[in-house]
Amino acid sequence: MSFGGVADAKRITEEMPWEARDVPTTVYQMVARTAASYPDSKAVSYQLESGPRDPAQTLTWKQLHDQIGQAANLFRSLGIGESDVVALVMPNALETVVATLGGMTAGIVNPINPLLEPEQIAAILRETGARVVVTLRAFPKTDVAQKVAEAVRHAPGVHTVLEVDLNRYLGPPKSWLVPLIRPKMPGKHHADVKSFTQEMAKHPAKLTFADSETDRIGAYFHTGGTTGMPKVARHLHSGLVYNGWIGATLLFSEEDSIMCPLPLFHVFASHVMLMGACMSGAHVVFPTPAGYRGDGVFDNFWKLCERWKTTFIVAVPTAISALMQRPVNADVSTVKLCFSGSAPLPVELFKRFEAAAGLKVLEGYGLTEATCLVSCNPDQGERKNGSVGVPFPYTDVRILDNSHGEPRECAVDEVGEICVANPGVYAGSTYTEEAKNRDLFHYDRYLRTGDLGRLDADGYLFITGRAKDLIIRGGHNIDPAEIEEALLAHSAVAFAGAIGQPDPRAGELPCAYVELVAGAEVSPEELLTHCKVHVHERAAIPKYIEVLDELPKTAVGKVFKPALRKTAIARVFNEALSEAAIPAEVTSVVDDKKRGLTALITRRGDVDEVALKTLLGNFATPWDWAEVVEPA
Repeated sequence: MSFGGVADAKRITEEMPWEARDVPTTVYQMVARTAASYPDSKAVSYQLESGPRDPAQTLTWKQLHDQIGQAANLFRSLGIGESDVVALVMPNALETVVATLGGMTAGIVNPINPLLEPEQIAAILRETGARVVVTLRAFPKTDVAQKVAEAVRHAPGVHTVLEVDLNRYLGPPKSWLVPLIRPKMPGKHHADVKSFTQEMAKHPAKLTFADSETDRIGAYFHTGGTTGMPKVARHLHSGLVYNGWIGATLLFSEEDSIMCPLPLFHVFASHVMLMGACMSGAHVVFPTPAGYRGDGVFDNFWKLCERWKTTFIVAVPTAISALMQRPVNADVSTVKLCFSGSAPLPVELFKRFEAAAGLKVLEGYGLTEATCLVSCNPDQGERKNGSVGVPFPYTDVRILDNSHGEPRECAVDEVGEICVANPGVYAGSTYTEEAKNRDLFHYDRYLRTGDLGRLDADGYLFITGRAKDLIIRGGHNIDPAEIEEALLAHSAVAFAGAIGQPDPRAGELPCAYVELVAGAEVSPEELLTHCKVHVHERAAIPKYIEVLDELPKTAVGKVFKPALRKTAIARVFNEALSEAAIPAEVTSVVDDKKRGLTALITRRGDVDEVALKTLLGNFATPWDWAEVVEPA
């Protein structure tokens, strides 16, 4: 499979309308086609521990198809109809794959990030009206079962909890020890608790009900917020199939083996990798419940690729940064491509990773609200570093300026809001909360992503910033309002502004600036201690807090965050330059029309330009030399 770029996308789009293509109506039909074509080929593999020789289990396409049928029949027996919701609060496992696809077949599946706090999980369960929850049985070194039990107490619509016991993936003697050290559960809740595996085994592989003949909602995926109440997006089967079709048409074939250490509660893993495999017949490998976060995954990564004869790696910039700290200590000659998304990939990291691993990196762009895929750099064509490639077939990207009330299409290289129309966009009804759909579309068709960007003369898309006020830490979205509310709860704080400061590994880390009440005194250390108590998600706790005499504000008194971002960029870059003993500094940060916020560097002595470019190239924030070079 290959993607040649703009001309390729145009050719495919013009061949025939999307509606005329011979694609399945539902995800179940998509899997059924693949199972009929490749019944004995590997579909999904999983290993609980990360060692290259640790036990692993594999499902063929026929086995996966059969288990999806059993799971769907189980859910129907529990009262799940096409408009009812099965929630999954699960790390990666074979059961997560089966429950995801089975939930889509019986009703609507709602994967939830198990790292969220119980109150957030409960809020999503209530918002979606979930009736059944699939989660872990209490297991050592994880508190997922305990958090879900607490969440279910506050979600009265849930009537059944189906538990998955990860102990089945272990062999003796570890499997003997788990029952002895299994954590105790807190008090009971109102829902029935049953074994997912045992209950599923009671049902036949063939569907006992008719699969949908028309398009309908198949999934609810919450946005990546690790704080506050995440928004919940609706995904139609047509959008899921479109993402699978993109994967099968441009990325994968039945001969590919995909290494996917990303969580299935995220659209990147579920809709790009899993759906792409379901359409193409590729083999997907999920190493450990926590993926890249799992013990030993980074240390064993290349050996795992050798074990599974990986051809395609899926990653995010934080993972690529961590992999660059390890040697390529295995035969990875089968690996052809790495697809990176979720956050901008620093140019220097891009180059070093390609050189060290001997593979090609494709940087792409997608978002939960568009089901996922929007654009990608072509593997058979020009790849432009710093861009997220060209829009896929049947995807129409417009750059629109809405600053004067009516949307205006931007010129080539002019920055505006990225707006997307494609078969993955559920126009008009993206979010479950209708109030959040207001002003979400231009011309009733183009999804306003909240991202700022530009299209160059060749049709390549560049992301330059965000219209929406989010902090993206390692691909996870953090709502700055939660940090600000926590700081404003402190009696000494009058104003607070939380932003993302540049970080070479995570892309951004949360930081905050505060203005104190007149006459008040408090140290940054005291405010940080306060945040550790009042910011409920660890990932959102600021890594840096600074007290300013006065925060920059707009004419109407709102904290002016672009000025804070400029301050943070200068501070972080100057700290990095100082630590590396490079005699240069950021003398200003400007809002470049093409690149967004850009640090301007001034020499303060004899600068090793290679060292400086290597250092600053690790950040996604662009930089340039100042026009006026001051004398040493």
